[in-house]
Amino acid sequence: MTAGQGFSPGGKILANPSHSASGVLLRPAANGVTLAVRAHPGAKKTAVTGLYGEGAAAQLKIAVHAPPIEGRANQALIAFLAKSFSIPKSAVDLTTGELSRSKVFCLHGVTFEKAEAVLAEWIPKN
Repeated sequence: MTAGQGFSPGGKILANPSHSASGVLLRPAANGVTLAVRAHPGAKKTAVTGLYGEGAAAQLKIAVHAPPIEGRANQALIAFLAKSFSIPKSAVDLTTGELSRSKVFCLHGVTFEKAEAVLAEWIPKN
């Protein structure tokens, strides 16, 4: 796969993954979707602040109010994503990046289309 490519829900390669929303790395998973996130802990409030990176390496940039101590920022991100996608916190798994600002979350029970719609609300089309 080259830069700017991703997978469609049917497993086909797309020119731009989830570009109806922004190009954020969003991929279908066996029981939901995965979402790449770039966390900025210690912010004044928890909110989506834009994109980090470009193309297939793009991540959703989220400012997190909680500090990066004892997993508090990770728990705040899980709560924020669960509320934003209308799923229980138990349906959000941190799959990679526990100790990094770059993280990948699996959102169980979220369709690719629903995830695109939520991302489109956060990041308008260019």
